[in-house]
Amino acid sequence: MEASRYHRGSLASTVAALLLPMVLLMSVSALVEDLDDSFKDNRKDDIWLVDFYAPWCGHCKKLEPVWHEVGLEMKSSGAPVKVGKMDATVHSGMASEFGVRGFPTIKLLKGELAYNYRGPRTKEDIVEFANRVSGPVIRPLPSQQMFDHVQKRHRVLFVYVGGESTLKEKYIEVASELIVYTYFFSASEDVLPEYVTLQEIPAILVFKDSTYFVYDEYEDGDLSSWINKERFQGYIQVDGFTLYELGDTGKLVAVAIIDDKNTSSDHLRLKSIVQEVAKDYRDHFHRDFQFGHMDGSEYINSLLMDELEIPIIVVLNTSNQQYYLPRKPIENTQDMIVFINSILEGTAEAQGGDGILQRLKRIIYDAKSTVVSVFKSSPLLGCFLFGLPLGVISIMCYGICTADTEDRSEETPKKELAEQELTDEGSDEEEEEPEEEIRESSPEPSDEEQEEKPMPEKKKD
Repeated sequence: MEASRYHRGSLASTVAALLLPMVLLMSVSALVEDLDDSFKDNRKDDIWLVDFYAPWCGHCKKLEPVWHEVGLEMKSSGAPVKVGKMDATVHSGMASEFGVRGFPTIKLLKGELAYNYRGPRTKEDIVEFANRVSGPVIRPLPSQQMFDHVQKRHRVLFVYVGGESTLKEKYIEVASELIVYTYFFSASEDVLPEYVTLQEIPAILVFKDSTYFVYDEYEDGDLSSWINKERFQGYIQVDGFTLYELGDTGKLVAVAIIDDKNTSSDHLRLKSIVQEVAKDYRDHFHRDFQFGHMDGSEYINSLLMDELEIPIIVVLNTSNQQYYLPRKPIENTQDMIVFINSILEGTAEAQGGDGILQRLKRIIYDAKSTVVSVFKSSPLLGCFLFGLPLGVISIMCYGICTADTEDRSEETPKKELAEQELTDEGSDEEEEEPEEEIRESSPEPSDEEQEEKPMPEKKKD
């Protein structure tokens, strides 16, 4: 009796263990709505975070579990953002209307505006993006406590100080566009920290790197360009996503390529040199350079199509894909300053670029990298993917060559036969002509001559 109860209990626990993941998956999946063509008319005033995907896209499949976590996070936090996904291959017209050109594409749809997400595809980063863009464009800071709280949360902080003005209107306009990247706030002068001094109000400030900088229209130019350049800290860790975003700033990117796990003096020295230049020489270089470091050389090697020995310092021009390498090893801060000044003066040699030869080189490099990566990850798959087409092409070439050879072999006897016939006809004519000549030149008399000759002889007799 007890044994049967035990078996029934173990069976029930096993079934529960099997069903629990399915129930959790169904509940999480319910938080992410599958959207169709009716979405445009039904969304009305709702704010939507939508993933436009393709079923065959590998990156889309990798994003899928993260997307369910995003839906769960937005629901549990009480955010006003609804999370959905749309198969862009089925609803291609709708995807085209929203400007989807690649997969996956993440957009936050707020009223008539559509904001593209271009950051890392992690739950934390996507949720941060959704919360920032779904809220007000300009967030007020009513007290010093609130200012301190916000400053601790954000490494870069843009603040408008003052009342209504044309500068504020411009600030709101730029914030509406660049809120996908950073937060924008407004405050009165008495809310600012005591160390802040302003020459005039209204003013726009950026707080970062334990200090602040004031926007100057005459020195810094367009407000949108200035905010785009200043939305990064003076020194950052650079990866593929941030390097892509840094391309919008128009700055050269000076990075130390190191191994974060390597604690040798060479790696630490180059990193500290770049950090020191970014901090102590900001007033000299911040308008032209962004400083940072990159962990590992794999990405930079694919970007430069070259194998770099790390640690090394590279300066990238993301606008035309050129790069600069120091002529001699960077041993100290002074060497780094000399290197940067040589780039500004135009004496440093630029490598790479986006010319025709470089583009051809890029195509060959990418093809080679793809083949090598496939064979490294799965040799059997690589043999199938590349061996099968090569085999088909070889068979086709063999078939063409064989058919050509057979055609030639069939044509040859015909030609030989035709030539032989022509030769035979010609030989008959040639044989007839000599006989006539022989007959004409022969001294022996013909039958008629033999018959004519005896007749006069008889008469004579």
